[in-house]
This record gives sequence, C-alpha cells and structure tokens, in this order.
Amino acid sequence: MEMAAVPVVAKRTNSLVVACYRWARTFVHMLEGVATTLFIFPLVSDATRRATVQRWSVRLLRILAVELRVEGELGAPRGNVMVVANHISWLDIFVLNAAHPVRFVAKSEIAKWPVVSQMVRGAGTVFIERTRPRDVLNVNHYVARLLAQGNVVAVFPEGTTTYGTELLPFKGALLQPIVEAEGHVQPVAIRYQTPDGNLSLAPEYVGDRSFTESFWRVCGERALTVALIARPALAARARHRRDLARAAEISIRTALAAPANAKESGTTSDPAVARR
Repeated sequence: MEMAAVPVVAKRTNSLVVACYRWARTFVHMLEGVATTLFIFPLVSDATRRATVQRWSVRLLRILAVELRVEGELGAPRGNVMVVANHISWLDIFVLNAAHPVRFVAKSEIAKWPVVSQMVRGAGTVFIERTRPRDVLNVNHYVARLLAQGNVVAVFPEGTTTYGTELLPFKGALLQPIVEAEGHVQPVAIRYQTPDGNLSLAPEYVGDRSFTESFWRVCGERALTVALIARPALAARARHRRDLARAAEISIRTALAAPANAKESGTTSDPAVARR
C-alpha cells in the first residue's frame, strides 16, 4: 500500500521545560494507572472499574492539555454496542475512554508498549493477532459473549493508523462479534485539531514513528482539541459484516468531510477536561 503524503501543518510548541514537565506528570499518572489495574481492579466491580478508567482517562487528557469535544451520544445504557472508529494515535484509546468507558479489541503489538500495555490490559483490552485466522476466530467468539453481556466494545477496523487526512477501507472481520450478538454498531469519527480548528499531526502514530516519539510530540504541543463525532447507530442483526463495515466507513467518512473549524450544535466539552 502506498503511504499517503505527510500534510504540512504549522506547529505551536511548548518550551522544553514545559514539555519535560508534562512528560514527567504523565509518566507518574501512567504508573498510578498500572498500580490501580494490578491492585485495585481485582477487588472491585466491573462498574467501578469502568468509572475508574473514565476518570483516569479524563485526567490524562487534562495533563496533556487536550480538550475533548463530543458531538452526539456515545455508547448506550444497556450496552451490546460496538464502537467503530478511525485510528490515528495511541491517544485514541484514552480519548474514547474519557468520553465513555469501553473495552478494546487491539492488535497484539500494543501488548509490547512500555507501561501502557499493562494498563490497557488491566482495563479489559482484548489483544488479537490478526495474521492468525484461528486467533481472530477465538477472539471474535469471546467478544461476542462480552457484547451479549451488555458491554461496549471498540475496534479500529482500518487495521492501522493514518494521519487523519484519509480513511482506509474498513475490514469486516472484527465486526463479526456484533453480528453474532445482534447488537448495534456506532460509527465514531476522531479528529485532532489545534484550538483554532486547524488539523494537528502531533498525536499521529504512523509508519516507523515510535510510541515514544509520538508521546513526546503531544507533550510538546501547547494545547490540542480532539473532536469525537458519534454517528447514528447501525443495527447489526441479520446483516453481513462486510456490508456493516462499509456502512460504518461511509458514516465516518461523511463526518470527517465536514468542516473541522466549526463547533456544531449538540457538541459538548467535558469541563473536567477543559479546565487546565
């Protein structure tokens, strides 16, 4: 696959001192998250775990000066929803959890990330080796049971990250569990911007860029805004996974094509994230 050209975007960066301060605060916050998943989560209910993950994620965005804006309603009170989103960064996981706690199906490479891997594993992430058909089949059956029990599960069906300027074709295999669970797919568009509405590439995690490099770029930004655009849910019952994937892709593509610098009606900002 030919790699897309890297967009050129003006940067507004912090001083080295501020960037290092954010890096240190985030690292301590990450360690607190790991300790929580190891020692607290085994003793508390699923509901308490979800609430804790959401609070932790909101706090992370605040430390990194990322303002979360949500348009529409994400998730559903009774669960059995699969959130399907475009994929730009490692930060996507925490952005979605700040808006609504979800369980992720993530590629096995994430299990090798320093510090973060233990935390996302403890928060209920399911890792999948996509090159092994048997592993995909076993994970799909397990995720279908989670959905049928009322969980909200999130996947990134592009299969890789992009700069956020394009949307790759969605792979239908990861949507099979929601078809089996007869639930709903909710397409969610993710877009990172500067506070004045221009595209930001700081969080991107594309190609050979390492997690450490991407993390440092985010620490170096003065401020970021991430828009989550929750599109209408799609009923999965009696639909083929490829048709469902295509419908979700079209829905997200439509959302990303809308102007990025206008705050639309119905958009809410989490005050806990906005205060810094």
